[in-house]
Amino acid sequence: MSLHDKSYSPEEEDLEEDQEELFEHHKFLSDPGQEPLRIDVFLMDRVPNTSRNKIQNAAKNGHIKVNGKAVKSNYKIRPGDEVSIVMPYPVREIELIAEDIPIEIIYEDDDVVVINKEAGIVVHPGYGNYRGTLVNALMFHFGQLPSLLGAPERRPGLVHRLDKLTSGVMIIAKTEEALTHLSGQFFDRSTERRYLAIAWGDLEEDGTITGHIGRSLKDRKVMDVFPDGEFGKHAVTHYKVLERLGYITLVECKLETGRTHQIRAHMKFIGHPLFGDLEYGGNKVLKGTSFTKYKQFVDNCFKILPRQALHARSLGFKHPETGAWMSFESEIPEDMNAVLEKWRKYIGSRI
Repeated sequence: MSLHDKSYSPEEEDLEEDQEELFEHHKFLSDPGQEPLRIDVFLMDRVPNTSRNKIQNAAKNGHIKVNGKAVKSNYKIRPGDEVSIVMPYPVREIELIAEDIPIEIIYEDDDVVVINKEAGIVVHPGYGNYRGTLVNALMFHFGQLPSLLGAPERRPGLVHRLDKLTSGVMIIAKTEEALTHLSGQFFDRSTERRYLAIAWGDLEEDGTITGHIGRSLKDRKVMDVFPDGEFGKHAVTHYKVLERLGYITLVECKLETGRTHQIRAHMKFIGHPLFGDLEYGGNKVLKGTSFTKYKQFVDNCFKILPRQALHARSLGFKHPETGAWMSFESEIPEDMNAVLEKWRKYIGSRI
């Protein structure tokens, strides 16, 4: 009997990373009369579109659990066991075309590649975006990742993702073992992710935002926060004030969970949408004076930064092969820095 068998196939490409949308997560409860049976055989009959090799690989990386504890593929199922498994989600096949698109590589070894994603590039192909994506670039620089890894056809090597208009650090898996291992870290929330964001308004102190995030009931392209938890998924964002600039604030956000549009939706929820964020209302003057000169100043900032002011500053994880903790950072991009400089001069001229 399946307790919780969920899988996702997102069609929108301008989404922040959401680990649960890239990997399928299944839970099963064995029957009271269940006879002893190897867990890989047990799962073969229950998980669709998979192979015994993939199931055994999941077990090898600690992603098959019985009653909350990781087990090996030869574990014998017992009556009443609660079994969970995490695996890359198999998506429909499309032809991936390698494209010579520059990639800024921060670090690379035989197992992983850490890159600095530019704002404006879609992470993986989907409806309306079958060319010019990060995946197309990966195909050119690293070869036929899908056949090498046996990974999902649309998302070779991808462990997480960033919005099209969000810049910053991303990790790519080069082997199927690394893909599975890293996916487990994201799902278990053992990675460490920090973002730089420019928010509208004067945030007086550091804080934590907690609220379920789910698709808006009015517009599926954006996410809403449901504080009572009736809809959506549990989400927690911690933020730290780095610099106050009158009508905007530079903050560092630390993700405890990784929901779609989490930072953007959470900041709007507390009344401080991200500067320039079209979908969440941050692309108009929300704070400040009514003077024409001030409005022109803000409009000029929007022209310099024609996107949400969000940058994945750092990513920490355990190396899938060595187990060593690794952490990588990306400097604030030029467009966000230029806007901050303009605000510093503007505020300084008023003192």
